[in-house]
Amino acid sequence: MEIGKVPNSVLTELIINKIRANRKEILIRPKVGEDCCAVDFGKDVCVLSSDPITGAVSEVGRLAVHVSCNDVASCGAEPLGLLMTILAPEGTEEKDIESVMTQIIDTANSLNVDIIGGHTEITTAVNRIVIISTAVGKVLKDKLVTTSGAEPGDDIIVTKAAGIEGTAIIAHDREEELVGIIGANAVERAKAFINDVSVLKEGIIAGSFGVNSMHDVTEGGILGAVWEVTEASGTGAVVYKTKVPVKDETQKICKVYGIDPLKLISSGCMIITCKDGPALVKELEDNGIEAAIIGKITADLDRKLVYEDNQVIDICEPGSDELYKV
Repeated sequence: MEIGKVPNSVLTELIINKIRANRKEILIRPKVGEDCCAVDFGKDVCVLSSDPITGAVSEVGRLAVHVSCNDVASCGAEPLGLLMTILAPEGTEEKDIESVMTQIIDTANSLNVDIIGGHTEITTAVNRIVIISTAVGKVLKDKLVTTSGAEPGDDIIVTKAAGIEGTAIIAHDREEELVGIIGANAVERAKAFINDVSVLKEGIIAGSFGVNSMHDVTEGGILGAVWEVTEASGTGAVVYKTKVPVKDETQKICKVYGIDPLKLISSGCMIITCKDGPALVKELEDNGIEAAIIGKITADLDRKLVYEDNQVIDICEPGSDELYKV
């Protein structure tokens, strides 16, 4: 199998279809496109999400916190705690663990989230540090938002810009090479995108605003996230490529490595669907969050389209992450 997320067809056949529903308290169950589960606790819902960080080196601790908290925020929930499992390769030194934990603790503190447990191990099973992060959050039951709630006629909104996480990862991990190609100033600006990979603020705002679906943009980028929303919701979509915001630094780095910015890993972006996109965009921008309407949810499940220069291109099922080309 190729490097990257297991294809959704394989995921469905080998894993999801074999999972049995035993408990009525489970409100969100495993499904293609859903990154969280939700457990009924009366008026409150406990929202949980777990993710590994495998594609980054220098900012692995910071990203591990944001990726899981972002998933919880995409349900409109506030993250409360994190369970962190750290697997480090043979030869790892104490200072390496200390560096990663400093990133984890500082980032969690910045989000008002507690580290509540986990596991740390040196193992020959990995060749670089891998972190599996599980976030725990809560939300009122009537405010719970899912990926699968998109409805035909919804506007598709994206926050911030495409590929900001991938841009920051590449700039940090390939800094020396890139300085000679795009210049030191551009590399420094790209590295700073790592400060924008949280979607906690927009998740809470959109949840309070009242939206039909939210989905944190990760592997597969903007187009992969739209595909997952439509698969989970049983809908189609039309996306206008020229309306998707892409930073100049992202364009330059993607050109160097032959990456499509709309398929580049993109924590820090949120895909949101709702009936009144302009009102939500205004609400987000009034709170200092850039946002843009990039398309529409349609009723046709088999039509997931992106328009570029009046040409129609299919939004294909997400495959291996574009980051792995680097």
